[in-house]
Amino acid sequence: MNLRTIAVCFLLILTLQGCSSNSTKTHSQTLAITPQSSTAYDLLAQHSKWEGTPYQLGGNSRKGIDCSAYTKITYQKVFGLNLPRTTIDQVTTGENIQRRNLAPGDLVFFRTGSKQRHVGVYVEQGVFMHASTSKGVTLSRLDNPYWHQHYWKSIRPQGKSEI
Repeated sequence: MNLRTIAVCFLLILTLQGCSSNSTKTHSQTLAITPQSSTAYDLLAQHSKWEGTPYQLGGNSRKGIDCSAYTKITYQKVFGLNLPRTTIDQVTTGENIQRRNLAPGDLVFFRTGSKQRHVGVYVEQGVFMHASTSKGVTLSRLDNPYWHQHYWKSIRPQGKSEI
């Protein structure tokens, strides 16, 4: 099975999942991307296991999770790498990356308040996955006006090679 076939199957599953739900569509269900790399495919598979998990400050399970715990768990599962637990520690784990040079798995950071920081994992095509305070685990676009306005920096953690 080639990557394109796997991607089409993945999108079909996501579409069927959305159709079987009685709730309104989540933001991530409206984002249709076809992974162009095996890393992006692995990240989207990880996302599908956690999608909709509610946000809980300090949480680290499917009952509730915060952004840095979701990033830490994702990195362990997809890359076999251990990241620090907090956003402020994760931001110092690697080299700065220009937004135009983002690769699947790079960390994207946002300043969402005077002392608040947020982290997500870049997937591809301007899309990142994260634990949102309002939507739980979801996919969002970097060019979304909110995220674009609050974008701070991107990091490629040590031990993660460029794709």
